[in-house]
Amino acid sequence: MDVIAIGTGGPAGLPEPGCRCASCLRAARTGTRRRPSAILVDGLLKLDRNGPEPDHEGYVTRKVTGGWDVTGPDGDRLLYLPGPGIPESARPYNIAFVDVLGDPFRLGRLRADNTIADDTIVVAACADHRASSLEELERLCGLWRVAVLNDGNSVTSISFDNKETTRVLVLGGARSGKSERAEQRAAAEPAVTYVATGPARTGDPDWAARVAQHRARRPPWWRTVETTDLRQVLADAEGTVLIDGIGTWLAAVMDECGAWSGDTGALGNRVDELVRAWRQVNAHVVAVSDETGLGVIPHTPAGRLFRDWLGLVNRLIAAESEEVELVVAGRVLPL
Repeated sequence: MDVIAIGTGGPAGLPEPGCRCASCLRAARTGTRRRPSAILVDGLLKLDRNGPEPDHEGYVTRKVTGGWDVTGPDGDRLLYLPGPGIPESARPYNIAFVDVLGDPFRLGRLRADNTIADDTIVVAACADHRASSLEELERLCGLWRVAVLNDGNSVTSISFDNKETTRVLVLGGARSGKSERAEQRAAAEPAVTYVATGPARTGDPDWAARVAQHRARRPPWWRTVETTDLRQVLADAEGTVLIDGIGTWLAAVMDECGAWSGDTGALGNRVDELVRAWRQVNAHVVAVSDETGLGVIPHTPAGRLFRDWLGLVNRLIAAESEEVELVVAGRVLPL
């Protein structure tokens, strides 16, 4: 099945007429143009969000949740998903055009269901101003193992970098977007275990609201584990593990070890265990941690003790990670 991307943009293309967002203005300045999403199959069958045009003998088209299913005369199968939803399929597709910017998490569900298999070619449909730039679009799609085509490109022109990353540390200050970035990195994975290290806080409505916000962002098919035993989590890890976060883990472990008074011997042993487990992990692991070194000096001895130990733990984990990122105001800086 030969597929050409006639258009690769959203419903209004890119830049979107009349839109003055940073992404559209940047695209206009650089001469980037994307027509509304549409594909041409074998030079015969055109498909856009309105459906096939025209029907051709030998091609079977079927409306599915979020888009269209096409089976060619040779039996090859194509999934075109410019809209929301998760279609069901008894067997995987050869090629899938998916609006990954609209909902990257459903790509993980489609992979978990084997609707999209390891050898399925996945292409970004509807690449529009939801990505701040072409560079950001390519960075995100690289995380999700999704190809980015320009208008007029053929699927046969796709090549992938098969580099695998095992350990990722995502750093950031309060409300920087670090947790969202870590979730974004894991979004397209078929099996994700979310490890919540924060202790339960009864009578704290602000903390309860933060926990609820995190839960609402996560897809319901992710598995959630609440524990501070990260050594065992990493030893048993399979698929993708997202740990959020190292700062709340450290605070809980300092409580468990009675380290706030300054007796840090047991705390040091727990940190050593974590670093050894991080070094030996076989799964894909993404950990979130607070970057505390850019703020004011804490006024209390306990605050300074926590800051110093968290800085040390961040350094030790970063040294054993293939990738480290710093998130500032929602922008990602590779370190």
